[in-house]
Amino acid sequence: MIHFSNYGGVVKWYHDALQKHCSRFESWRPCHTINKSMTIWFYAIVSVIIVSCISFIGVAFLSLNAKILERALLYLVSFAAGAFFGDVFLHLIPETVNGSGGWSIAFSLYSLAGIVFFLIIEKFIHWRHCHYPTSAEHPHPFAMMNLIGDGLHNFIDGMVIGASYLVSIPLGIATTIAVILHEIPQEIGDFGVLLHGGFSKKKAIMFNFLSATASIIGAIASLLVSAFTPALIDILIPFAIGCFLYIAGSDLIPEIQKEPALAKPYAQVLMFILGICLMAVLLFI
Repeated sequence: MIHFSNYGGVVKWYHDALQKHCSRFESWRPCHTINKSMTIWFYAIVSVIIVSCISFIGVAFLSLNAKILERALLYLVSFAAGAFFGDVFLHLIPETVNGSGGWSIAFSLYSLAGIVFFLIIEKFIHWRHCHYPTSAEHPHPFAMMNLIGDGLHNFIDGMVIGASYLVSIPLGIATTIAVILHEIPQEIGDFGVLLHGGFSKKKAIMFNFLSATASIIGAIASLLVSAFTPALIDILIPFAIGCFLYIAGSDLIPEIQKEPALAKPYAQVLMFILGICLMAVLLFI
């Protein structure tokens, strides 16, 4: 099975397979008839819809009473922070660097651009938020940042799923399964972040699902502009790395550092490590 975030591998397989198929043409170009076949579109769209529905895993928390949920939120934020760092350092960076043949200045610049972009976005959100206390109507800025970052992440997932189906249907199915396995722990952490940031349970589920539907947009974009999909992924992945590092390091870690009690920090560190460990386990799936 293909590892989640094996973006470099998907791009390489996609490029090689498409180039081989189109080698009979004088100049290599995507075969739009095959790329846009109804079978590929059907499988790709159904796959990303299934992936989007994973966001409803937050429904499991609706049965918890308010006190228990409140005690669990900081642990979920810690878990999300660990999952973000694990995703970046165990999946995104190794797979992207291996797929592109090594670390480059362009890779660094795109990652830095992601950090700068989210710094600007967060400044704007803080400016809009500064006149209102945190509430269900005015969530904490870090929750909004998490939504934006998760949306970007889901958009890239959709592009990768779409690109994998352009190579072959079995590869597309394998990629979809890997993404689903990755999304389950990620969505649990994201849901906790939204609740901790002031969203009500219903709003957290709704906005988490809307963020997840970015994968559908990503898959459609991948199928429509198949000739440019490898180049777009090469830019978006390092950009996303910068975004995730900013969210985890600048927003989530400071949030869990606010807890003054002695017992909770140890549990938070364990949850942080658990988030990393789950990302590590996914390397072997």
